[in-house]
Amino acid sequence: MIPKNIHYQKINITRHEREKIKDQTGKVIWLTGLSGSGKSTLANVLEMQLNQLKKHTYILDGDNLRLGLNKDLGFSEEDRAENIRRVAEVAKLMIDAGLIVITAFISPFRSERKMARDLIGTNNFFEVFVDTPLEVCEQRDPKGLYKKARDGFLKNMTGIDSPYEAPIDAEIHYLPDSNYESIISLTLGK
Repeated sequence: MIPKNIHYQKINITRHEREKIKDQTGKVIWLTGLSGSGKSTLANVLEMQLNQLKKHTYILDGDNLRLGLNKDLGFSEEDRAENIRRVAEVAKLMIDAGLIVITAFISPFRSERKMARDLIGTNNFFEVFVDTPLEVCEQRDPKGLYKKARDGFLKNMTGIDSPYEAPIDAEIHYLPDSNYESIISLTLGK
């Protein structure tokens, strides 16, 4: 609940004016998938490609935000929901600045992804399901998390003892051997 003494302060420069200077439209590319699915790798590839097209971008990566803004959060369902709420709020501010924001978060629950979409706005939000099978993610296991979870040393591991609700209507269903060009085209409206 917002206290009664807090009021919205009107800002004179609009999002449209910021976008015009950048010659782009602010958007959020929301990458979702299991740990080890390739979200961060894909985010970096997308940012490199958009940068080469002279687009202003920023990556919000799950691990990086948990080192700062979200370092007070754990991995309970409530903390995961708050993690995604904060990320969505930051992404909304960034698209208001005219940036193309690429998020790389497991974001395991449909309700939280819907909340992010609703907050950011459907026209500004492109959900990309990075659909790498659990077996492949476990083989990759770049952080050793699956091994720890299987050995009983890590609780609330998405895909092991905590659910991942795959998107039903993501704008793009990205398979491990997919081409990223469709994501760039959708983002730029081509």
